[in-house]
Amino acid sequence: MEVTASMVKDLREMTGAGMMDCKKALAETNGNMEEAVNYLREKGIAKSAKKEARIAAEGLANIYIDGDKAVILEVNSETDFVSKNEEFTSMIDTIGKTLLKSDAKTVEEAKALKTPDDGTVEDLIISKTAKIGEKLSLRRFTILEKDADECFGSYIHMGGKIAVLTLLKGANSDVAKEVAMQSAAMKPLYVFPSEVPADVLDNEKAVFKEQAINEGKPAEIAEKMVEGRIKKFYKEVCLAEQEFIKDSNLSVARYVENNKGEIKKMIRYEVGEGMEKRNENFAEEVMNQVNGK
Repeated sequence: MEVTASMVKDLREMTGAGMMDCKKALAETNGNMEEAVNYLREKGIAKSAKKEARIAAEGLANIYIDGDKAVILEVNSETDFVSKNEEFTSMIDTIGKTLLKSDAKTVEEAKALKTPDDGTVEDLIISKTAKIGEKLSLRRFTILEKDADECFGSYIHMGGKIAVLTLLKGANSDVAKEVAMQSAAMKPLYVFPSEVPADVLDNEKAVFKEQAINEGKPAEIAEKMVEGRIKKFYKEVCLAEQEFIKDSNLSVARYVENNKGEIKKMIRYEVGEGMEKRNENFAEEVMNQVNGK
């Protein structure tokens, strides 16, 4: 398979490795991006143990809370300009408040909900799409309900580019907000080690073992090194195991426990994560228009 400049660029963004190293990794793995990432990690070249999803579609994420119920949602637009449009933000408010009064489980169920304007959520999105002139879509949402001894924490970062909703048992809303802020900044993929999928864990162990062997360690020593590196991996990707930003002597779980609480849930939405980014070259677009293309 031919290794293109675009593939090399993508791999560099995912790993932080040099251009020639990325090109070699892709050549060695026949262009398989995931295998190329592992190749670089095994050689100790990749700078990051986490593969970062490419940030793509624009839009906003927001959180709505009413008593014992909360909803977090993401609504996408084609450009960042639209995400600042009052028509767009008011549409999100309507969708959020409509979801808050519902028990919808899927996006399809959400689209069928009646809004205060008598039409459905889907009707509202279609109407705003026609008015604004860009494709708009409800991408995802989560509804949470809490018990009397639980509390919500919410945090919106960068005007709605990142939204985090947390649920704690015990503690208080201030502690829950601190946990939400931690999640926004440190981007945990899971709350607890027990949530890490078996295939992800197996892959990490295989990579760590190969790294140790490539460092010249005997197999039995490599196995012990894997255990230590898995613990470090948990501290990177699991919220409960992460160092608490405001006190590095504490894990996030310990910080919550010290405040008589327990982490129950965390939902983190980053707008466009995992979606293909629009690659626009405005200078080229203008020249094409000038040349009548």
